[in-house]
Amino acid sequence: METIKSILLTVIFTTASLQINAQRTFNVNANSTFEVAGTSTVHDWVMKSSEASGTANLTIKDAKLTGINSLSISLLAESLKSYKASMDKVAYEALDTENHQNIEYVLKSAVKIDDTTWNLTGIYTIAGISKEFVTQVRITASNGTFILQGSNQLTFGDFEMAPPKAALGVVKAGKDLTVIFNIILS
Repeated sequence: METIKSILLTVIFTTASLQINAQRTFNVNANSTFEVAGTSTVHDWVMKSSEASGTANLTIKDAKLTGINSLSISLLAESLKSYKASMDKVAYEALDTENHQNIEYVLKSAVKIDDTTWNLTGIYTIAGISKEFVTQVRITASNGTFILQGSNQLTFGDFEMAPPKAALGVVKAGKDLTVIFNIILS
């Protein structure tokens, strides 16, 4: 009888231990936001979207994030919108959305800096060109969800794109871009 009790207690404690330190899959929440910001010869501009999909596999220990095992995100390029349809059109031409409908991100590695700061190394694929970037991300937890906030400095040239032009070349986008994200994983 003592052997059976011993085995049962071992199973119970092992199960509890696995639940405390578990890998879980999360989905990109519809309230996540993505922005691309830049400049032009006339004004600064921003394009926004909240239409991404994706998944993450996270290791959670005692309700805290201890590992980011995978993260992949896909954003429909034409879901990025500015305040002006003509600007959107030239942006989609630069992104070659006819041949490359999605902007994608795939995590390669994650390094924890402190309780809320991580360095994520991942591959962005934009306009069919893939490039690796390191992104410092602030991660907070709230009610079983994780919020990843950060940004990257990119250039059109990083992805072999020419900065868009409009109005017969009078309006030209600057070469620098900032990608800003607020990803909610639930």
